[in-house]
Amino acid sequence: MPLIKRHIAKSITYRIVSTLTGFLTIWLISGSIKIGAAFGVAELIYKPIQYYIHERVWYKWIKYGLKKK
Repeated sequence: MPLIKRHIAKSITYRIVSTLTGFLTIWLISGSIKIGAAFGVAELIYKPIQYYIHERVWYKWIKYGLKKK
């Protein structure tokens, strides 16, 4: 069970760091905190979906690095 908590904590902290990085980058580039915040929110929603799809593609179709039985 401790390993599961670790994975959950790692996932949450990664999302926070990634969203803040995206927000700050867009804010600095655009000069608008509203645009930065909008990007951060959009990223917070679409990135987990994108990651899930990426994982499913790898699981189903990409066999790189797996040992054959």
